[in-house]
Amino acid sequence: QVQLVESGGGLVQPGGSLRLSCAASGRIFSLYDMGWYRQAPEKQRELVAHITKYGSTNYADSVKGRFTISRDNAKNTVYLQMNGLKPEDTAVYYCNTRGMGYNYWGQGTQVTVSS
Repeated sequence: QVQLVESGGGLVQPGGSLRLSCAASGRIFSLYDMGWYRQAPEKQRELVAHITKYGSTNYADSVKGRFTISRDNAKNTVYLQMNGLKPEDTAVYYCNTRGMGYNYWGQGTQVTVSS
């Protein structure tokens, strides 16, 4: 069993920045690939960024150059640094880890980009 707890969401003006954190517990964090997803109202949940257990990353085209995913295995935490935020980034952001026979989600954290 893995527990994921997101934090760091909030209200920010366009062009601003936020850093989301996802604290994991329950298993050996360093062995897991981690992802950040988001879901805007009336839209499907989409992958924003992903980081493997080896530290390789990939991003949705819509956030490339603005968002950075990173992990601190000593703290069992994955981060999403979001810069240059746009109104279309408004969504609930979820942390996820999945693999053979498992798929865990956090409860989500709301990010609202508005002036």
